[in-house]
Amino acid sequence: MYLLEGPHLVQEAAFSARHLLSAVLIDEAFRLPEDWPLDDVEVYQVTHKIFTELSQTETPQGIIAVCRMVQPAVTVHQGRYLLIDGVQDPGNLGTLIRTADAFGLDAVFLGEGCVDGYNGKTLRSAQGSHFHLPVVHRNLFTVVAAMKQQGIPIYGSSLQGQNMKKTDGDKNDYALIVGNEGNGAQPELLAETDIQIRIPMAGRAESMNVAVAAGILLYWLSADELAHQA
Repeated sequence: MYLLEGPHLVQEAAFSARHLLSAVLIDEAFRLPEDWPLDDVEVYQVTHKIFTELSQTETPQGIIAVCRMVQPAVTVHQGRYLLIDGVQDPGNLGTLIRTADAFGLDAVFLGEGCVDGYNGKTLRSAQGSHFHLPVVHRNLFTVVAAMKQQGIPIYGSSLQGQNMKKTDGDKNDYALIVGNEGNGAQPELLAETDIQIRIPMAGRAESMNVAVAAGILLYWLSADELAHQA
């Protein structure tokens, strides 16, 4: 089980995946919207003091949902995927999941060393995107092997990679690997990719935030499709 805080996230759970909801707790001053489908969910109203003790945030928003964890069964086939290797900051992980959702990816795979996908800060940073696409913990070497069998091009983000401007992007199917905030992806994992790419930078920063870098690379890989949607 895990806790989900705030009206937006609880609303996402209620409408997008209400079978995950086990119970809802509300502050005595909170007014629950009448159109939320919560007929089969236990709702408890508690005092403000108790709610403040239960909340994991500095500024409680009046509602907490108790949800059941799920581990979706994902079979690798033609599609678009984000593979995350050892990202430890929960805010970064949540932003990565939200970014993958924004670009219409089919799934996000979390490798060993990643922070828990159900971490409270991760969930808040993802803003409900974990309800929109599968997010699963899995051995990334196994995932990469399955993708190779499907002929999916595998890109690895690396400071030693090729300049993305000099590399062919705009793929119908792809997998992108991004890695740990300090060390990047494992060299052994990058060695399994088809191509390693880097984002050209004009400034003096040694590297970019992993979530920012992933957003740029996913846009580059999806630019052709996005142009048709404009």
